[in-house]
Amino acid sequence: MTLKVTFIMRDGSKRDLTAEISQSLLDVARAHSIDEVEGACGGAMACSTCHMIVDKDWYGKLPPPTDDETDMLDLAPGITKTSRLGCQIKLTAAMDGLTVKLPQTTHSALG
Repeated sequence: MTLKVTFIMRDGSKRDLTAEISQSLLDVARAHSIDEVEGACGGAMACSTCHMIVDKDWYGKLPPPTDDETDMLDLAPGITKTSRLGCQIKLTAAMDGLTVKLPQTTHSALG
C-alpha cells in the first residue's frame, strides 16, 4: 500500500511524497532526495539531524516517543512540542496523509 506524506520544506513549500508502510520518515526523505534531512547516524538514533516537526493534528495519532528519542531531541535546535526524530516514525496505514515540517536548522550530536 502506498501512502502520501507531506513535507513542508524550510522555505515553506510543500512536497507531497509517496511512501510505503514500515518506511521511516528518514527513509522517505532519502528516497525523495530531500537533502535538508541529513540523518547523519543512519537512523541509529545517535544524532538529531532527522528532527522533524509533526503537524499538531497528527502528533497525538503517532506512537509516543521513547525516553531515548526524547533525550536525543533535547539536543536538536528549534525543538517544539510536536518534534520527533524522523528515523523513529515508522509509517502505518493509519498515517496516510501525515504532514511534517522541517526545522530551520539541525545539529549533529555526532560532533
